[in-house]
Order: sequence, then C-alpha cells, then structure tokens
Amino acid sequence: SFEGRVEVYHDGKWGTICDDQWDDRDAEVVCRQLGLSGTPKASSWAHYGQGSGPILLDEVQCSGNELSLDQCKKSDWGQQNCDHIEDAGVSCDPFTGTDVQLCQSDACCPLLLPPLAEGTVRLAGGRSPSEGRVEVYYNGDWGTVCDDGWTDLGAQVVCRQLGFR
Repeated sequence: SFEGRVEVYHDGKWGTICDDQWDDRDAEVVCRQLGLSGTPKASSWAHYGQGSGPILLDEVQCSGNELSLDQCKKSDWGQQNCDHIEDAGVSCDPFTGTDVQLCQSDACCPLLLPPLAEGTVRLAGGRSPSEGRVEVYYNGDWGTVCDDGWTDLGAQVVCRQLGFR
C-alpha cells in the first residue's frame, strides 16, 4: 500500500511533520513529490503510528499546485509546538521516488529525490490548485509558455503531467 506517516529529510536527518493545518492539498503535494497518482488523502493524529526523533515541519499549508513540500507555506524548519501524537500521514498510489519517506510504526520506506527534470511543469497564479499559468522548468529556471498555437490538447498533456485526470 502507498500510505504512511510522512517524514522529510533536512539538514542530515529524517523527521516528521506536525498535522496542524494538514489537509488533502498537502497530501496532494506529497503524493506528487513521491511520483504517486490517485486520490491523495491526508491523515492526522499519528494515524500511521508515532515517529521518533525531530518534528521538522509544522503549519504546512500547500495550495496543491506545488511540486514539493519545500515550496509550500510552512513554519521554519524545526520550529513547531507539537508532539509525535500529531504526526501527519498520507494515502496515495502508485509508486516512483523522492526525499520523503512513508512510515508505518517503525518501518520506513525512504525514497531519494532526483534533481528537478528539464520540462517539469507547474501551475502558478491560479485561484485553485487545478488552474493557473503554465510554467516549465528549463536550464535551471522556471519560464512561461507562449499561447501561440496553445490548444486543449496541450492543456490535457499538462494536466496529466501534474497528476490530474
């Protein structure tokens, strides 16, 4: 199954995320970061067991468009007011890879994040997670896409790349 407690790697160590503000939009970003599609579902109150070690993030508030948790609004690394009974989790499906790991009790499945791939797309400036200006990652920078010749077919491709149906 592709579900578990969410842990992040930062400054040489793995740690959990507090469930304050944790919702399905945050789960959507975790699932995207892991390369998993399906219906993202957030869980709270250590649904997948309490972690140990540091609680690295709190107050995570993603819009749902982000490619990784690092792009979401959140507390500073290590700044939190939680206990492990508040460890956040997600459920998503199927599998590929990243710098997030899913854990059930004390068994973790770490995944390594490849560098951001040329041609990776994101949506920016929309009113919801499923709309916005199309941006493409190329040569180390994000750029926009000219609308000359843009059709519904291009939009369908971008939606599929972002994990939308």
